[in-house]
Amino acid sequence: MSTRRDFIGTGLAGIAALTLLPAVNTFANVNNEYNRQNKGRLKLRFALASDIHYGQPDTDYAQNTGNMVKWINADHAKNHLDMVIVNGDLVHNRPDLLPEIKTKYLDKFNMPYHTIPGNHDFADAAVWQKNFGYEDKYTVEFGGIAFVLANTADTKGTYICPDNVFIKASLEKFKDKKIVFVILHIPPFKWQKDDVFVDCPETIELLHGYPNVKAIFHGHDHLLDGVRYTNNKLPHFFDSHIGGNWGTDYKGYRIVEVDNENAIYTYQVNASQNPVLNSNKF
Repeated sequence: MSTRRDFIGTGLAGIAALTLLPAVNTFANVNNEYNRQNKGRLKLRFALASDIHYGQPDTDYAQNTGNMVKWINADHAKNHLDMVIVNGDLVHNRPDLLPEIKTKYLDKFNMPYHTIPGNHDFADAAVWQKNFGYEDKYTVEFGGIAFVLANTADTKGTYICPDNVFIKASLEKFKDKKIVFVILHIPPFKWQKDDVFVDCPETIELLHGYPNVKAIFHGHDHLLDGVRYTNNKLPHFFDSHIGGNWGTDYKGYRIVEVDNENAIYTYQVNASQNPVLNSNKF
């Protein structure tokens, strides 16, 4: 398994910029628990997991997928999760396996779940509608919080920008919401020359044009489990990976919590416990 990529220009910039979002934290403590300063009741708590790569040859994809469901259900039993979002690359170049991963694994979640395609799902709106009952771009509302989810690849796995007409219409629809989260498997911005992302300046302009857009969540790069910023302002969070044959040495997922004062907390969970993550608090 590959080790995590050097975070020069990424993690260090993120640490400096966290002062712009003091309610956001990046990692769990070593025991995978995070103690919030505000002990009050949460308005929303959800998990994000990505990059299962179900069906990839020479990987333990069945065990990895089963572990994901077990880990997140256990988290839910302990702390309650309102939902889980599976952010792309559910399968590995095998859209025919989408019905299997849905019925055999995802339907075993003990909380509502939402999905969005990644570049290895080889999916479009018709494929996603057939398998999950909704298209490859859609919105979810949870009280005063809204989610905008959109596809970032075509049926051949080519990276594409999200549908910006849809993004704009959705952000306009939710402009009176207190908080909007955007879910995109592939980031629409290249921070470094070797990033396996895609530059989408119109998307970035849209995301920065609405102050209630508080964070963007991505999968795709299995080596990333922290935060990067666009314009030193808007955080883009990553969640490592669940499966596949490369990435961080551990497998994990991300938790996001919103309290009744609309403060946002997020931390990465080292679910496989190998190795233990550094503990950081800002």
